[in-house]
Amino acid sequence: MKNQLLAISMAIFSFTCIQAQEGFKIEIQGGLPFNDYNNDVSLALGLDVGYMRAINEIFDLGATVGYIHGIPETFHSEVILTDLPSIQFVPLAGSVRIWPTRDFSFGIDAGHALGLNDGNEGGLYYRPTIGFLFGTSTEINLSYTSIGVGDRDWTTVTLGIEYTFLNDRFN
Repeated sequence: MKNQLLAISMAIFSFTCIQAQEGFKIEIQGGLPFNDYNNDVSLALGLDVGYMRAINEIFDLGATVGYIHGIPETFHSEVILTDLPSIQFVPLAGSVRIWPTRDFSFGIDAGHALGLNDGNEGGLYYRPTIGFLFGTSTEINLSYTSIGVGDRDWTTVTLGIEYTFLNDRFN
């Protein structure tokens, strides 16, 4: 409960602080888990909000807060599993993006992911990303997400769409 209140407070604070700023971004994503959580989770959905500042023409720096929801697996080897819980995280991260061309970027989000469900303490969060810009504000990206959760690792490959408001890069 303490982690949930902290996560909600930080999300509200982050959103109100960056709402009127240039470089505000919002992203939705969906992904497939593998490795340690492959048998527990069938699909991962996420939402990120953040702020990116164009330091120069090729380098962006910012911060991101998000929500990741792992939908529990319901079928496994023809046996219905009904007692698996959803797995939820709130990642709090710094972001770096490098733009070698006007329509291609790569970078990483790194920080800590708070665990929201029972028995989930969260852990180190990192998410390397490759993005392709369509127009001046919309990006499609492919990323790998990893969160160290005790002796297990949450790992997913995700596809996302991001929209950036008032992007300085092309103004």
